[in-house]
Amino acid sequence: MFLNPRLKTVIKDEEPVKGTLYEREVNRLLDSLGPRFVDWWWNTPLPVDADLLPEFVPGFKTPFRQCPPGVRPTLADEELTYLRKLARPLPTHFALGRNTRLQGLAAAILKLWEKSLIAKIVVKVGIQNTNNEQMAWNLKHLTGGTVILRNKDFIILYRGKDFLPGGVAETVIQREAEVDDEQVKEEEARLRAVDSLQMVGGLSSEESSVGTFREYQDFQADHVHENTENSDTIIELEAEKHRLEKELKDQEWKLSVLNKKIERSNQALAKLHSLLSPSEQSADRELLTEEEKAMLRSIARKMDGLVLLGRRGIFDGVIEEIHQHWKHKEVVKVITKQNQARQIMYTANLLEIETAKSSSSNLLTKREALRKSIEIQRRGSMKYFARERQKSILELKKKLTYVTRQIKYRTPRS
Repeated sequence: MFLNPRLKTVIKDEEPVKGTLYEREVNRLLDSLGPRFVDWWWNTPLPVDADLLPEFVPGFKTPFRQCPPGVRPTLADEELTYLRKLARPLPTHFALGRNTRLQGLAAAILKLWEKSLIAKIVVKVGIQNTNNEQMAWNLKHLTGGTVILRNKDFIILYRGKDFLPGGVAETVIQREAEVDDEQVKEEEARLRAVDSLQMVGGLSSEESSVGTFREYQDFQADHVHENTENSDTIIELEAEKHRLEKELKDQEWKLSVLNKKIERSNQALAKLHSLLSPSEQSADRELLTEEEKAMLRSIARKMDGLVLLGRRGIFDGVIEEIHQHWKHKEVVKVITKQNQARQIMYTANLLEIETAKSSSSNLLTKREALRKSIEIQRRGSMKYFARERQKSILELKKKLTYVTRQIKYRTPRS
């Protein structure tokens, strides 16, 4: 600071402004909501410590809500995605560590919603028995908001399209009360006018039903035949028949799509099988005695190195790897994940035939073998679902036949 001799005043140096305007506004808003959580482990600003807010607020109740005319209160998928993206860069507003007694937090959230669409709450780390599902349920019922995200770390609440700030809600409630009072006064005036007309004209003192809902009910009773129990049942059966026909049509269309996919899968597998040309069994085979086989088996059991057959099965790379093993050892141990004896014997015979040759150009490559494995698995899955579709179609046809018979039985004959 310095002293101005002419003005005889002391002028202090102005303190520098810290942070941007947005950061200062966020800090000012959070300061108005409650004490900060000083053990915050992420970037500033520090969130409000929700555990220090009061557990119960005298006179607290869920706020009044009213949706604008022509606006759907629920959220569409696009709106939900937009709100989640909007909440991602926002600072965390509250840090919560207890599951119940959240009226103080709910009151703070309602105050926050007057300035922000979203309330972002973090679940404290290291506190036992925290349940984010229970927290979200309690806050939803206390505030009336919409939970747009909930996991073990965050709870994000949207204030909703029908949210009204405190002042606006009070104005709407007051206006509705005034309208109700006016309607009551108009009804009382109408009744007084009717009584006066009856006294002047000498009309009957009985209450008239002209222009009232009772007149409409009397007309319905006199001129509109009520539906009988049988006709109501027929209407229900017709609706059930329409639903079954629609579902049957959908299932048949889905089955046709599956059959087309299975046909394309068969064509792809046929093309891959055309690239595979297994060798024939050679007549010149080396025969081993039982003693030699037992000795080679005992050697193979003690070996650490092995060749693993995965989902690709036998392809050119497997044969080359076996030949590399034979450069150093007499026996190669091959492990397969197949669990059926027929498949294991086929694989063993194919290895015996293909490893007798030095070239493996007649087999599939590694990429082609993977495509074949994926296509076989895909075709098997589609066949399973096709069978399930056929079962569903048969069940629907049985139900549709039964409903049609019931309609025919209950329809009165002319």
